[in-house]
Amino acid sequence: MSEAQEVLCRVEGRVGRITLNRPQALHALTTNMCRLMTDALVAWRDDPAVDLVLFDHSGERGFCAGGDIRMLAESGAGDGRLAREFFFVEYRLNHLLFHYPKPTAAIMDGVTMGGGVGLSRPCRYRVATERTTFAMPETGIGLFPDVGGGWYLSRMPDHIGLWLALTGARIKAADCELLGLATDFVESGKVADLKAAILAEPTRIETLLTEFEGDSGRPPIAQHQDEIARLFSGDSVEAIVAALEAADTDWAREQLKVMATKSPQTMKVAFRQLQLGARAKDFAENMAMEYRIGARVVQRHDFIEGVRAVIVEKDNAPTWSEPRPHDVSEATLDAIFAPLPSNEEWSPLT
Repeated sequence: MSEAQEVLCRVEGRVGRITLNRPQALHALTTNMCRLMTDALVAWRDDPAVDLVLFDHSGERGFCAGGDIRMLAESGAGDGRLAREFFFVEYRLNHLLFHYPKPTAAIMDGVTMGGGVGLSRPCRYRVATERTTFAMPETGIGLFPDVGGGWYLSRMPDHIGLWLALTGARIKAADCELLGLATDFVESGKVADLKAAILAEPTRIETLLTEFEGDSGRPPIAQHQDEIARLFSGDSVEAIVAALEAADTDWAREQLKVMATKSPQTMKVAFRQLQLGARAKDFAENMAMEYRIGARVVQRHDFIEGVRAVIVEKDNAPTWSEPRPHDVSEATLDAIFAPLPSNEEWSPLT
């Protein structure tokens, strides 16, 4: 498959349609894919023949599993240039979508993680199905919940975004609706008809989504929402761990068990990221902060080791640089978050 076929960008009727087309890799994003999508979105932004942009995917396995992690790790083990280039281009795409002037819709049918969240979350219409699985699992490989996670996760109610960031918890459609990650639920068997209807009458998308709307059921998170609000309200990762230990409930013990598998360093990175993201004056400020983190974390031990253990060798036994959260120094975090040289900082597309 040539690079140009990894994503299909074309106009159908009055819809700009972007189809992720890398099914063998669960549509994991490459730098080329991000460039192709950016070019299409820029071309359609002021095109009077395009009323709406629709994101979907080919095949059955899912919308998007994230970024091309192997490439990032290989680059990070060297000079990191290609990894930084990927983040720079991807974050410009995220920012372009965040401020896009035309209606955008994403069909999140199946796995929607990492970079897939960066594509779908800025869209005005976000359609989940019973096959949707959302997660930001990055701390499990020594990375952090980027593509705007600092902005979106920090604005969720009751510290649920922080819980998602620290645990990498996987949630389904009903929880996605509860948290505003999805705006609508449509049964997967009706998605093809929904897309055909949108392509035929894009200006009627709100009415169409109402007509196709299904029932995603009761959100499982609801039964733990008070517990999350209480136990994840601490002013540090260490305080959250202490609260979970003191709670001594089955649910709290399960969270501790999960967090014990994550990189302590990148859990603390994610904690600070959400603190700063919550205070960011705009989305661009958040993305510039995330680029600084990404440019550095991708070359650190925990990311290289996390990818080795979870993705390459699959022994699921990473040796983290610091074994516990309190071993991670503030100086380490300060170095990860520090401004880059002015000619290396991220900037939005002009």
